Formats: sequence, structure tokens, C-alpha cells
Amino acid sequence: MAYEAKMKETDSSVLEFIENVESAKKREDAYQLLDIFTEVTGYEAKMWGPSIIGFGTYHYKYASGHEGDAPLTGFSPRKAKISLYFATGDDREELLKQFGKHEAAKACVYINKVADINVDILKALISQSVSFLQERFPSHD
Repeated sequence: MAYEAKMKETDSSVLEFIENVESAKKREDAYQLLDIFTEVTGYEAKMWGPSIIGFGTYHYKYASGHEGDAPLTGFSPRKAKISLYFATGDDREELLKQFGKHEAAKACVYINKVADINVDILKALISQSVSFLQERFPSHD
């Protein structure tokens, strides 16, 4: 049976998704993040699955044969925290030391609100993630 990717780019409206975020503060942060990610990446925001706002795309293929498409970077204003999606590139750990209040997992960084973080470091993390993934998974268009 073929593996079906859970995270696929959809035609859903990013603005409609943000408008449906329950918390007014999270909605405000989501619009701020939308502006920052769009400015830094130069890509139009797209919905990936039901709740991830992604920017750009890359095609990955692992030695196991598993392959698929994913956004280069993105975020999701979830109920508990805001999830930020960055590749685990070379400078990530150093940048996170200067980032502000957050929790980090492998490909996710969780924040409560934009006011808790250094926006300049956020921009550096976004740039680093996009560059890292574009180098690791070059496009063959």
C-alpha cells in the first residue's frame, strides 16, 4: 500500500483560516507572522493540510524510498501554542539561544506569542531554514 502524505498543499484560504482562529490575540499574531514569513521568503502563503500555513515547497526523498513535498518553512496558530516550522540547519541552535521564550522540538519551535521572541532572530531562522532545505533538496524543475 502506498504511503499517503498527511500534509499536502491545499486550495484553502489562508486568510479564512486565520479569521477562524478562536483567540483574537493568536489571530493578531498569525497576521504578524504571515507578514514576516511572506517578506522573508518571498513566497505566497499556502495552506498545508487543515492547519499549517506554509511558504515555498521542496521535494524530499529519503534513502528508505519515502518521498513527498513539504513547505520550506511555515507556522500554525494552534490552540495551546504557535508552532513554527524550521529545518534543523547548521545555525539553528545558536539562533535559538537568542530567540526568546520558546520550546524546541526536532522541526518545530513553539511560542506563546510573537511578543515573547526576537523578530530579527525569527527572520534569520526563516532564511536559514529555506537556504538549508534548498541546498539539501535542490529543485529539478
